Amino acid sequence: MKTILITGGAGFIGSHLCELFLKKGERVICLDNFLTGSIENISHLRKYEQFTFIHHDICNYISIDEKVDAILHFASPASPADYQRLPIQTLKVGSIGTHNALGLAKSKKAAFVLASTSEVYGDPLVHPQPESYWGNVNPVGPRGVYDEAKRFAEAMALAYHRYHGLDVKIARIFNTFGPRMRKDDGRAIPNFINQALEGKPLTVFGSGKQTRSVCYIDDMVLGISALLESDLNEPINLGNSCEMTVLELAQMIIELTNSKSTIDFQDLPVDDPRVRQPDTRKAEKLLAWKPQVRIRDGILKSINYFKTLKTAEPLFHI
Repeated sequence: MKTILITGGAGFIGSHLCELFLKKGERVICLDNFLTGSIENISHLRKYEQFTFIHHDICNYISIDEKVDAILHFASPASPADYQRLPIQTLKVGSIGTHNALGLAKSKKAAFVLASTSEVYGDPLVHPQPESYWGNVNPVGPRGVYDEAKRFAEAMALAYHRYHGLDVKIARIFNTFGPRMRKDDGRAIPNFINQALEGKPLTVFGSGKQTRSVCYIDDMVLGISALLESDLNEPINLGNSCEMTVLELAQMIIELTNSKSTIDFQDLPVDDPRVRQPDTRKAEKLLAWKPQVRIRDGILKSINYFKTLKTAEPLFHI
């Protein structure tokens, strides 16, 4: 049995990773301060004897009195709504939090997986985006707090690899969706689904012709697990290369919810990426990984999840 520590383990992707490794028979230590995570995301994991939750901010020093085989650093606000509301916390967890997590990995001789993001590419001038592309990022714009925090985290992780020999992996995660996203997450898919379910107009920014490539959560966590098990020590794109416009996504959700909602076009936010599509050839070749869940099927599962939120109750409390 391996011991996997996941920072941000009560968040959207983090909680699915906790569940995946528990089902594999591993011991999981979930660390979260609930800045954007939720106790409801991990309530069902209490049934596993090998599950431990620690209420802690990774920006503060932490010591773990047992062996740790791998650390997955997934603590950070991740949606524009969150990191623009929490700019300093976002910068701190990307810098100080990453430093603390790397230090713990070094002391435990543990593998380290950094949750990076497609946002390191900014508003890309290269399409689709390969790992070799350095990006087009505005460091002082409203999205810069997240983009630069992740770019710095990548640089620090690879410095630990080069200087200390730490086994570091970097997952550049493209738009991911599915159950356990918050209703107020602020990203397109939860916004669209909840607006459609409530019969409200769907808010589309700009013309809606900007593109996104969205990946269902079950596929994403399998990609992250494959990366952890690999011998790669370089950034790897993880995402679904199926590209569609934001307007097409909104129209699909209206159709699948049988909603009478209309589209409400609003001004495009500053530095909003015009295109987003991962070049996933390296992941397909080196990890033997490729998304399997059709977008429509993933959207339907997400719709069913959001329909249940009103009746969901936490199973335990801090």
